[in-house]
Amino acid sequence: MNRLMFKISFFIFFIFQAIFLTAQQSNPPGQVNNPKDAKYQAYLFAHMTHQDYGHLYYSVSLDGLHWNSLNGGKRVFEEYHGHPDICKGHDGRYYIVGNQDDSSSDINIWVSDDLKTWKKYSTLTPDLKSTPDYSYALQRIGAPKLYFDESTRQYILTWHTAHKEGTKEDPERYWASQRTLYVLSKDLKTFSDHPTRLFNWDMGTIDVSIRKIGDQYFAILKDETYPTLYWVTGKTIRIAKAPSLIGPYSEPSAPISPNFREAPMLIPSPDGKIWYMYYEQYPGVSYGLSIADNINGPWYQASGYTFYSDWDKYSLPASVRHGCMITISKDEYDKLVEKFGIEK
Repeated sequence: MNRLMFKISFFIFFIFQAIFLTAQQSNPPGQVNNPKDAKYQAYLFAHMTHQDYGHLYYSVSLDGLHWNSLNGGKRVFEEYHGHPDICKGHDGRYYIVGNQDDSSSDINIWVSDDLKTWKKYSTLTPDLKSTPDYSYALQRIGAPKLYFDESTRQYILTWHTAHKEGTKEDPERYWASQRTLYVLSKDLKTFSDHPTRLFNWDMGTIDVSIRKIGDQYFAILKDETYPTLYWVTGKTIRIAKAPSLIGPYSEPSAPISPNFREAPMLIPSPDGKIWYMYYEQYPGVSYGLSIADNINGPWYQASGYTFYSDWDKYSLPASVRHGCMITISKDEYDKLVEKFGIEK
């Protein structure tokens, strides 16, 4: 009898092991067998860290899934402060936008030919009180983000601004009152006369970035209303779309992420056929990744950032925080690694 029970127990153990080993998620789509066949050959993640919030760090990737720190995990540009956001501009150079803190009145822009060295380019001091239908805005400028629209040859600079102070009893009303504002520019030297609200719907939004895909524009955003049974989409990543750069934008999509995620970053896969959407589980707990073959979805979540190599389908350096991911050439990747050194 004992021998029979042992055989049964061993058989059950074997079955569970087999299920565990085969139940892992398949590898994310969008990769290439030969790196030379990749439409997008390398990626840069410009970010801050949990320990050094607001300062500029670099990580890089060759597949958009596995990331390695540069510069020994140290800052790459001492002057910068903000939530890093980089775009390639009208003259082929790179521009990065930031601010000292949310209460600062200035938005700062630096420029670089090669992503290795940066120099100050311009400063915008928006008159928030001049915003149409939003003259009651607080003097708050959160997470400026920059996008250059090739179609119209102009930049859109977005940020979020609240209109209610938080209280001890209700700190969330500050976040629920965040609205996304923007200005336009041809050269990042001169800007629109006044900020304008980007969305005509009344909902808290932060961390908004704009992308054009096909003939439509997409606003990737965080729904900043607190999640409840009556607002189940709160604190998730959602997408709105529009026929033109400044809208009108549709009501946001269903959530792409779980609740309590922010700072979304969208990149194409190496073969250019798949979308990878990264987002942070705050405060600096981990990063999630959702994947789709169409920007309109459906999206599914990849398994990763657990630090178990046999389970993770993507990996990032520990302690990375908000930032942006962009595609770069293999030559730019090699030169960044040569200058800063890479941590494997």
